[in-house]
Formats: sequence, structure tokens, C-alpha cells
Amino acid sequence: MNVKDYVNLIHMAEKLKDTPRHCFTSGGRRESVAEHCWRISMMAYFLQDEFPGIDINKVIKMCIMHDMGEAFTGDIPVFDKTEADEAKESSVLNTWVQSLPEPYRSDLTALYAEMDALETLEAKVYKSMDSLEAVFQHNESDISTWEDHEYELNLNYGWDKVDFSEYTKSIRQVLQDETKLKIATERDEEGVFKHGECEW
Repeated sequence: MNVKDYVNLIHMAEKLKDTPRHCFTSGGRRESVAEHCWRISMMAYFLQDEFPGIDINKVIKMCIMHDMGEAFTGDIPVFDKTEADEAKESSVLNTWVQSLPEPYRSDLTALYAEMDALETLEAKVYKSMDSLEAVFQHNESDISTWEDHEYELNLNYGWDKVDFSEYTKSIRQVLQDETKLKIATERDEEGVFKHGECEW
């Protein structure tokens, strides 16, 4: 890749630093897509001992690259994203990938196809980290930032993505317990949830 193309690519990637996600940080500000990608990459790195033989470099690459389309479209929360939104993000991402020189074009084309198929262990680990990180972040944010539907969402989200591994299911269960405790502390003195009742 020539120097000018490299510099332009890195400038483009910077947009993810300024692309907000729906979740808030523990400090009270919205997190960025770049921060989300960083943390799922770290989560994957510290998980490699649980999956002997896994190509952890590929997993981390998936984690780093998975939301690049949002540099062009912005982030849309999973509960608001439509099929049309998915198609648009996929289209602009593909256009970007096809504009890259080799070997990056072929490498990322194959990588995104593997991520979409969710058949390999690497893809399953990446996708589980993507889902789990959102639950982590909600548990860390002030509950006043949650929308009403997020009480149930944080209890139910991502279970299907962790089902391939006892270890990832165990992580999800710990997060579940954290969520229940967080919600329980929102009861007022009469035992009623401040933000509406939540069925467990």
C-alpha cells in the first residue's frame, strides 16, 4: 500500500473515535465505536487459554474490523436496526473493502465472509465478545441511562451467541447476576421498580 493510501485509510478509521454508540460509560458519557472495538479485542486476547488451537490473531482482527462499516453509516442500536440498515452498512463496507489494494482486499473479503457465516470457532468467539461487551457496558453505566426496554434486553441479550462454550456461558451468567443486582437496587422503599416492573 502506498504511503498516501495508508495515511488516508488511517484518517478514515479515526471516524470511529467520534462515532457514538448507544451505551454510556461508567463516567457518564457515551462510548464510541472505537472504544467498543478495543475492549472486545482485549476480551478476546484474555480468552485464548480457554480455546487451545484457536487463531487468536484472526479473532482479534475480527474484533478490530467488525464495525468498520459504521465509519460510514454511524451506529444504530441492535433494537432499532432494520434489514435495510444492515444492507446499507454491508454495501458501503463492501465498497470500501473492494477499494483496498491486495492483499488486504482478499484478506478482508474472506474475513467478513467468515464473520457473517459464524461457523468457525474464531467467528463464534468474536461474536460472543461483541455481544458480551454490550452487557458489560450496560452493567457499568448508570441505570438512569437505560431505556425502559433495556431492563429485559440486558437480561436476555447475547445468550444465543455464547451457547457454543461453557466458558462464555459462564461469563454471561455472571453478567446476568450483575444485571439482576443492579436492577434490584433500583427498587424504591415500597419494593417497586423505579423504572417499571421487570420479569426475570
